[in-house]
Amino acid sequence: MNIEAFRDYCLSKKYVTESFPFDEKTLVFKVAGKMFALTGLEHEPLTVNLKCNPEKSIELREQYYDIIEGFHMSKKHWNTINIKGDLPTSFIKKMIDHSYNLVVKGMTKKLQRELGFV
Repeated sequence: MNIEAFRDYCLSKKYVTESFPFDEKTLVFKVAGKMFALTGLEHEPLTVNLKCNPEKSIELREQYYDIIEGFHMSKKHWNTINIKGDLPTSFIKKMIDHSYNLVVKGMTKKLQRELGFV
């Protein structure tokens, strides 16, 4: 997966915005103001950080060489994924979906209703 495909897929989701809140090289994607994905555009190989439930995080890191603990993030809740590695695009999209859905589920029920998620 390349950065354009990653960006397009993230932006295709409801209520997603992109910004550079930290510096001009760290692209962040948020759903309703809550971060679910980010990438350092200068990193080589290209990696992205995605939120993940703790049990699944460990399982994925043990199973895939291209998934490691979240770089500069909570190691418990974030993974860093080499999106130019051997992982299929469909699998990376599922991890993006998982991250997005975790953030949405963490919102108040009132906000979820207001945004049409429930």
